[in-house]
Amino acid sequence: MSNQVIIGILIGYFALLMGISFFTSKGADSKTFFTGNRKSPWYVVAFGMIGASLSGVTFISVPGWVNDSKFSYMVVVFGYLIGYLVITFLLLPLYYKLNVISIYEYLKERFGNYSHKTGAFFFLISRILGASFRLYLVAIVLQQFAFNEIFIFGKPWPFSLTVILSILLIWVYTFRAGIKTIVWTDTLQTLFMLLAVGIGVFMILNKLDLSFSEFIVSPEISKYNDFIISTDFLSKNHFIKQFLGGVFIAICMTGLDQDMMQKNLSCKNLKDAQKNMLSFSIVLLVVNFLFLMLGALLFIYAEKTGILMPEKTDLLFPTIALNSDLGIAMAITFLLGLIAAAYSSADSALTSLTTSFSVDFLSIEKKNPKQQNAIKNKTHVMMSCILVCVVIIFNNLNDKSVISELLTIAGYTYGPLLGLFSFGLFSKRKLQEKWVPYLCVFITILVYIINLYSEELLFGYQFGIELLIFNGLLTFVSLYCISYKPIIIKKN
Repeated sequence: MSNQVIIGILIGYFALLMGISFFTSKGADSKTFFTGNRKSPWYVVAFGMIGASLSGVTFISVPGWVNDSKFSYMVVVFGYLIGYLVITFLLLPLYYKLNVISIYEYLKERFGNYSHKTGAFFFLISRILGASFRLYLVAIVLQQFAFNEIFIFGKPWPFSLTVILSILLIWVYTFRAGIKTIVWTDTLQTLFMLLAVGIGVFMILNKLDLSFSEFIVSPEISKYNDFIISTDFLSKNHFIKQFLGGVFIAICMTGLDQDMMQKNLSCKNLKDAQKNMLSFSIVLLVVNFLFLMLGALLFIYAEKTGILMPEKTDLLFPTIALNSDLGIAMAITFLLGLIAAAYSSADSALTSLTTSFSVDFLSIEKKNPKQQNAIKNKTHVMMSCILVCVVIIFNNLNDKSVISELLTIAGYTYGPLLGLFSFGLFSKRKLQEKWVPYLCVFITILVYIINLYSEELLFGYQFGIELLIFNGLLTFVSLYCISYKPIIIKKN
């Protein structure tokens, strides 16, 4: 596919997003930006959240995992379902009862300013690193396939310009209506993502001369359909670790994450938000299974047609979609799906970062409407610039192991959030507030060191995704150590 075609697709794609932004931003103010005026249809939010929860990394990585992990990832997904039930019936009622804009306002209500700022700080670090890395991956793809052959004043198109252009486009369609626009753009982007996967499955089955029902019972798929790995509890992928990890990943990265919860809180009422979460969880289960089926098909197709396996299996999907004989339709839908997967998480990340900083650190709700709008706009620009800088830093590091560690650290930051929220929900004790920030930073560093040397310290034990549970538990215990029983004065 030529770079002119790719650029044309990008222009058409963003024209659609700009059109949605134009219609959703009429009469928008700061309240619209932060809460969507609490008028988002629950079914639209539910569909759009699928795209937001599946990043560009997931889009290409989950199919690439199948050869090594088989279908064991579904155990994690079943864990998600339990986590989503906790969000639906425990966290959402709490957020709606308090009528919060930022979910970290709960920590202020429960403990005080130090805990409030600490929770918001850890979210900001997590989202900045996570969103930047996702944008970095897509920027690399766009740079390689679309802009490398373009010259400006006799010099090659710089990677930094690709990054700036990407984030500028996100800023343009989100700066006025924020979450109200994102609820609808995420719906479009989820549609493109699912079309890419669905068309990929259909076209490969067609090339293999198989129907879907024939494929399900074929001997080729039998080598991939192992769901439960139970041979060694010390290993990272034991099914108990995967299931429990899935439960707490859902609770933390959806229920304790302003990015995902901001969409839920834009629904009309609690009942609609709960319907959104329940329907979203069921659809996400089906979508993840479809991703795994696609992964199995990709490996079977590569083996039967003699396609050279990429050094990194993550690249199998793009290699087959863009360079095989599946045709231009597959290439276009893959590209749209990849861009949609990345930008559906990046645009909501930018909005949630703006919301959290404005509410949790600048107390925007205490300002008059004119001041609110000015603060929101300046914060939106600032967060866009921060994302640009971090993406460029990722590229200049040029060290995949360093970038991987940065992302791991970003994952660690949900541990303090889990500890803070769970201590608030399941304990009536108060905290010695001034120690909370120092304690949470210390626990994050300690968990990182323990994970790094876990095999030596814990008799060969390897942490998988259950590291998040350990992190939250350690935070909870540490918070208990700096807590005290409140003095209750009885009235005569």
